[in-house]
Formats: sequence, C-alpha cells, structure tokens
Amino acid sequence: MKNFLHNFIHCGLLGWCLEILFTAFHSFRRRDFKLSGITSVWMFPIYGMAALLAPVSRLLKGKNFIFRGFVYTGIIFLGEFISGILLRKKDLCPWNYEKSRWNIGKVIRLDYAPCWFLSGLLFERLLMENDRLS
Repeated sequence: MKNFLHNFIHCGLLGWCLEILFTAFHSFRRRDFKLSGITSVWMFPIYGMAALLAPVSRLLKGKNFIFRGFVYTGIIFLGEFISGILLRKKDLCPWNYEKSRWNIGKVIRLDYAPCWFLSGLLFERLLMENDRLS
C-alpha cells in the first residue's frame, strides 16, 4: 500500500506537470506568448491512478514498446472515459471535447492517442524506476 501511495503521488504530480506543459503549448499555438498552462485539482487523482499501470508494466516487461504504448493508450482512454463520465454527472468535469470531431461522449479525443501513447510510456518509466528504488 505504501508503494502504491508513493506511485500515486508521483504519477499525479507528473500528470499535472505534463498537462500544464501541454496547455501552455496550446497557448503558444494561439500566439498567446504568456504560455499560461492550466489544470484542475481533479486531475491530480486522475493522473495518480496511473499508479495502477505498475502491475501491467511488470506483465509487459520485455514486450515491444509499440505494443506497450498501445496497451497504455487503451487503459488511459478507459480511465479518462470513466472519470470524465463520473465528473460530468456532478458537473465537475474540467474538460469538454464536444467541439472535436474525434470525441467520444465529449470526454475522450481519439486524436490525443499519440499523447497518451507517450504519456503511458513515461508513466511506465517512472513506475519502473520507483520499483527499482523500493
């Protein structure tokens, strides 16, 4: 349990940082050179749940990184869908993808798959490093 909590905190912080950088990049694309990155407090526990990838990472050890990346992408999309639907029921969802033609249920954007692919591999790296150190 202690290891899961450690991973949860690290994944939550990494996710927050990635989201701030991602949204700042979108500011740059809009020529807003303040590069304001934003996130929501709700995103910390959502990204923290990437700690659940640790056992999956152990199972996939030695597999091709492309295969691993696709597995992580699918898991992350599932987590994003579930958390998005639950938060929308309470009108708390910090994202709304209804304007994207690639959305599913307004809470998933299929065109973000490459971002989730890379994020999944980054979370894997963090979790494996945490395993090695514990």
